[in-house]
Amino acid sequence: MLKQFGGKINKELIEKFSHSKNWNGKIFLNTEETGININLRNVPNLLKKQLFERKKREPETNIPFTPFNRDLWEKDAESARLVWFGHSAVLLRMGNKNILIDPMLGPDASPIAPFSTRRYTEGIIEIIKDLPRIDFLLLTHDHYDHLDYLSIRKLIAKTDRYLVPLGNARHLVSWGVKPELISEFDWHEKHSAGDLEFRFTPSRHFSGRGINDRNKSLWGGWIIRSGKENIYFSGDGGYGRHFKEIGEKYGPFDFAFMECGQYNENWHQIHMYPEESVQAGIDAQAKIIMPVHWGAFSLSLHHWKEPVERFLKAAKEKAISLKTPGLGEITNILPQSTEKEWWQTFR
Repeated sequence: MLKQFGGKINKELIEKFSHSKNWNGKIFLNTEETGININLRNVPNLLKKQLFERKKREPETNIPFTPFNRDLWEKDAESARLVWFGHSAVLLRMGNKNILIDPMLGPDASPIAPFSTRRYTEGIIEIIKDLPRIDFLLLTHDHYDHLDYLSIRKLIAKTDRYLVPLGNARHLVSWGVKPELISEFDWHEKHSAGDLEFRFTPSRHFSGRGINDRNKSLWGGWIIRSGKENIYFSGDGGYGRHFKEIGEKYGPFDFAFMECGQYNENWHQIHMYPEESVQAGIDAQAKIIMPVHWGAFSLSLHHWKEPVERFLKAAKEKAISLKTPGLGEITNILPQSTEKEWWQTFR
């Protein structure tokens, strides 16, 4: 369990953080005021619902996933290719490079809690052995549902380079990743590698894996640009003006993965409602949007299907193209001719 907490903060890290304009001397700050609005009187009721009122918040049966097809993945394609493993775990192929984002493939999103948050899909972590060599592993922040100890340990042997937010390298190093393979980024900093450019962008969220490290590492999203395509991964966070700023500065985008799920009125400033996720994609000037941060864990109180169904409805009303692939399905970033509402097969 102690390994799950990751690396510790030390004086050397604090000195490094002090060079960031997003560090106030004690913690990292969002670009606009952000908080969680939970009244202490509501905590017992929230805990009761979270722990015991789980019916409809998760599927009645396990959701299967498509096994990874290495030959199909590496076949020449006209556009970038992707696989979604549920929640925010995405594998991308751009410029003949394999890019893995937020690879939380473990079975439990609450590994240090007294009650587990089980994954809807059993055994998906075993797909790691079938994955190709990972050229770049990208992290958005250090929460347990995005940065998973078990997954990182299994990925070490096949990962060449790690691009992570400022303050996140300490976790990877404590788990056995070589420091020289890791690059840390402040908001708007970039990394170029051949035809690819990676840029870390702001989001409206927070960080921390333990009691004493809240907001002592950065959080955000990623832009991945090649010579022919521009893709945006929003990362976790509430709706804010940063989406328009990102669109104006770095857009338009051919495709965007938009956070959608695990929202609640009590923490609305750190997780968008689905309608806001769609609007954020429009603000960012994305041509096609795909909802992520759902389909794997129940970390809030809504029905497990609600995020995608509200997202789908809002996207149609706003006349923006979207993508909703099944778990493990290899697809591309081009518009789909018909909507695949695969979740309707499950209760």
